[in-house]
Amino acid sequence: MDVSQHIFPNTTDFCLLDCKEAFTGLTTKEKIYAHYISRASYYGGLIVLYQTSPESPGIHLLLTKLFRHESLQQLKQTATSLGLSEDDFEALLVYAAAIYANSGNYKSFGDSKIIPNFSKEKFESLIKGSQAYKKDTDAVVELWNSVGSRMYSLSPRETQLGLGQDGITTYFSSNCTKEDAAIAKEFFTQKDLPAWNTRCFKHADGKIEIRLASSVTKPSGDLTHLGEHTMKASDGKDYKFLVTRGDYSSLMKLVVDNLALAKDYAADDNQKLMIEKYMESFTTGSCDAHKDASRYWIKDKGPVVESYIGFIELYRDPVSTRAEFEGFVAIVNKEMSAKFGSLVDQAEKFLDLLPWPKEFEKDKFLMPDFTSLDVLTFAGSGIPAGINIPNCKFVCLFYFVANGKNTYS
Repeated sequence: MDVSQHIFPNTTDFCLLDCKEAFTGLTTKEKIYAHYISRASYYGGLIVLYQTSPESPGIHLLLTKLFRHESLQQLKQTATSLGLSEDDFEALLVYAAAIYANSGNYKSFGDSKIIPNFSKEKFESLIKGSQAYKKDTDAVVELWNSVGSRMYSLSPRETQLGLGQDGITTYFSSNCTKEDAAIAKEFFTQKDLPAWNTRCFKHADGKIEIRLASSVTKPSGDLTHLGEHTMKASDGKDYKFLVTRGDYSSLMKLVVDNLALAKDYAADDNQKLMIEKYMESFTTGSCDAHKDASRYWIKDKGPVVESYIGFIELYRDPVSTRAEFEGFVAIVNKEMSAKFGSLVDQAEKFLDLLPWPKEFEKDKFLMPDFTSLDVLTFAGSGIPAGINIPNCKFVCLFYFVANGKNTYS
């Protein structure tokens, strides 16, 4: 097997996102606001590990323990003493960077598995010679035993993300088939429920559990669709469903707690209302509350500290209906925003110069709000060069920003 598509070579470049100048220019209040939104984003970003593969959280924790207990220089000395070469140690660093950058051991763009570019035997010897092993032996041994083999395995099913026998996914339990996914999609359509913040688990009796991400775990009157359901599908058969919540509950609570702290430093009442709706969504599992947060976000024109957080992009769900958690915090680059703002002001004139007829354009041009941002925090499976959000078409159309609010770089 050609493993080249599954490794990151030692020549992989590392890029520094420098936002020191932008952050220094903030007021104390703005810095604290950015700090707590960043913490909320990073805690939520850990959810993506659980959304990627069964072994991703364990790999992330193992690497974190490895680097936390000694400096890179000390770890390199340990590696050398154990017979690892310079290339082996560099391969470790590149692999770790790939895991952190992709929020798991599958590529965020491409979906193929990422494996270390040095042998399993050398990796294990470094693990067992590390300070992490000496100071926390039982935990490190348990982690290595649970993920060591899966880190390197390239069985046909494990080479890429996918559903059933086509690949690996954690959006569905391993016994779910494409037919189950289609039935689940029909359930969401019949009940008019968004699937963004859900996962599907098929029980032994055939019942499909729809689990919502939320900090609270028990049902109450705030979400009426929780509980047992029977659906008559288009094939004429009855299917049993159970809608629960509390997926990722411990991480969702940390997100909510830090948003609550950020709220005290919000710039105005609109930002406070936006955060309150984020908190409601992440506490209860309500997608409607997140839509409300997006409405307030759209109204938050020209903030000094820009942010967005939640289950946003459908990158790695094999049926493209469930979203990864994502959170970013950025600071307005006023000079660049002014330059491109002038370009945006002329956008309608440029439409006449495009190489297609007017029939291919919207009946009415909707002027976007453009902001160039210096990224302070990005928690998710990959940093894009730019983004158009929110993804909810109803919110975009209702507030006349269908061409997007933000671009950042």
